[in-house]
Amino acid sequence: MKPNSSGNGPRPGPAKPTEATAPGPWTDLDRPPLNAAALRRALLSGGTRAGAAGEGPRTGGLWSDLEIVEETGSTNSDLVRRLAHERVAEGTVLVAERQVAGRGRLDRGWNAPARSGIFVSVVLRPGPEIEPHRLGWMPLLAGVATATALARTAGVDTALKWPNDLLAAVDGEERKIGGILAERIGDRHTGAVVLGIGLNVTLRADELPVPQAGSLRLAGALNTDRDPLLRAVLRSVEEWYGKWRDAEGDAAACGLLETYSAGCATLGRQVRAELPGGNHLVGEAVAVDGDGRLVLNLGDGVLESLDAGDIVHLRPGG
Repeated sequence: MKPNSSGNGPRPGPAKPTEATAPGPWTDLDRPPLNAAALRRALLSGGTRAGAAGEGPRTGGLWSDLEIVEETGSTNSDLVRRLAHERVAEGTVLVAERQVAGRGRLDRGWNAPARSGIFVSVVLRPGPEIEPHRLGWMPLLAGVATATALARTAGVDTALKWPNDLLAAVDGEERKIGGILAERIGDRHTGAVVLGIGLNVTLRADELPVPQAGSLRLAGALNTDRDPLLRAVLRSVEEWYGKWRDAEGDAAACGLLETYSAGCATLGRQVRAELPGGNHLVGEAVAVDGDGRLVLNLGDGVLESLDAGDIVHLRPGG
């Protein structure tokens, strides 16, 4: 999923590739391009890359290919189309410097200035050992991984809104700074999940698509350099995905359920759940269950588990 929507933009032609290694003479100096060569050296499997502090070099890993394009409609849509026509390896990473038709949940459109954020999608293949009902954890896993990376790299305390929004405090208000979109392609045995992450990094107040949006810059980030931020996010996704897959998708066994619940701003709140088909429910969000579903207490002992829905955090008395 990509961050807050501002309407559907026109869909361009094919993505425009770029190595994005050095700014041109007219580049916004506050928003330098990503360094594709350095990112490949740091992230791709088969090469040697530095480990964590105190560790030696590491080899191998999840990420197998990384491409940066100057502009595209949606990185998720691009990978979904590729999967329809060819075998795309697990660990394929597609990054755009600008998206003009980014898609969020419910097909909300979104776009932002070039090089103002991180717009990345990856191909994952959980495999037949993961029961289909556990795939609902994919966007939640990405949320935990991204929030962990931002805390370490940008110094921003990021909260999670079920199922796929990233929140941070801007001027004392809870604002959306990013979002996640997970799309399942194919069957359990040979299929894939395209996982998209969008983050507002250097958006200024006058560039926000809607008043409820925010950015790392506006949240007081200590670091808005997108290269280390992207590396940190992808490494954190790799770490959490590895734990979750090793546990055969059991979020409790690998610590994902506990970590998500601890960082989820939705839990303990009165919420309104806008459901597919136009219905809605109002209740207290009391838990996330083992399949990643949000459990609402509707009152009088009635509990309802949701596997989909657009959640609105209600103010007291709202």
